[in-house]
Amino acid sequence: MVKKPQLSLKGRALRYLSMREHSRLELARKLTPYVQEGEDLEEVLNFLERSNFLSNQRFSESLVNRRQSRFGNQRIFAELVNHDLSADDMAEVKEKLQGSEIDRAIEVLHKKFSSGPTDHMEKAKQMKFLMQRGFSSKAVQQALRAPRLDEEDGRFDS
Repeated sequence: MVKKPQLSLKGRALRYLSMREHSRLELARKLTPYVQEGEDLEEVLNFLERSNFLSNQRFSESLVNRRQSRFGNQRIFAELVNHDLSADDMAEVKEKLQGSEIDRAIEVLHKKFSSGPTDHMEKAKQMKFLMQRGFSSKAVQQALRAPRLDEEDGRFDS
C-alpha cells in the first residue's frame, strides 16, 4: 500500500481555505497539531494574509451570510467575538445587521410557528424560541406583533 505524501502546512491551510473562509485564529487552531520542526505557523499565516487567501473581513461576511437567516444579532456577535476580530470588522458587521434584525426575527418566527400565540404559554414558548436564537427583546416583541399570512385564504391574521 502506497502512503500518501504528507501535506505541507501551507498546503493544508490552502485546503481548509478552499472549503470555506476561516478567521486567522480558527485557522491557527486547526493547523497547530500539524506544525512540525522547522515550520513557522505565524509565517504561514502572514503569507496567507499578504496573498489575500486569508481575510478576517471576508470571514466575518461569510459567517454573517451563513447565520443571519437563522440567528439574531446577539448570537452572531458572540460567535464573532470568539474569532478575535478587530473592532473595525465588528463595527461593520454590527452596522450591517442592525437594520434587518426585526425582519429576520419575523421570518424565523413565522417559519417555525405558522399561527400567532393563542395564550400566555404559547406566547412564552415563541418568545423563548427567538431569545435562544439571539434576537433582541425589541425584535422579539415586534415579531410577535407582526401579522401572519393565513395559508387558507392568503390574508393576514391580526
